Amino acid sequence: MKAKEIAYIGINTALMIICSWISVPAAVPFTLQTFAVFLIADLFTLKISMWSMMVYLLLGLMGFPAFSGMKGGISVLMGPTGGYIIGFVFSVLFVEKLKKPDSLMGLFIPDLIGLFICYLFGSLWFFLAFKGPDNGVSVVRVLELCVLPFIIPDTLKLLLASFCSQKLRRFTDPSFQDSP
Repeated sequence: MKAKEIAYIGINTALMIICSWISVPAAVPFTLQTFAVFLIADLFTLKISMWSMMVYLLLGLMGFPAFSGMKGGISVLMGPTGGYIIGFVFSVLFVEKLKKPDSLMGLFIPDLIGLFICYLFGSLWFFLAFKGPDNGVSVVRVLELCVLPFIIPDTLKLLLASFCSQKLRRFTDPSFQDSP
């Protein structure tokens, strides 16, 4: 791995951590994590984006307070919101395969699909964490708690990430970007 790749991964990981600390408390906190995930996916290659997500996950898993609420450790990943964090990895995979970085919509539409993937992983995880209907938690209730309140804010964060990515492309090394 090249030194510049490692530097971008480090910067992206720091961005993820900082954005996860910016939080509005709720059942599933409002954070800027989704903004950071999709900015990174929109701006960089699959290799850099995936390494950034994996380093972020590993730091949090090892106990570094990388996640929302300045929390870390395996208990966060195994808790009810852990699926959303793991969903970031799969979101990046989908965005990387679908994005067309030459237009705002070529980034925004894949980001929306990636967000759906993250919601899917996170909501399923949340449902299973509460043992589903055996514990009185229905799929509809999970969607009411974990998806519906976040659709508009997350969509706005995706628009911002797509827009910022287009503006920041000229400042990053073209060899670490997907070509338009």
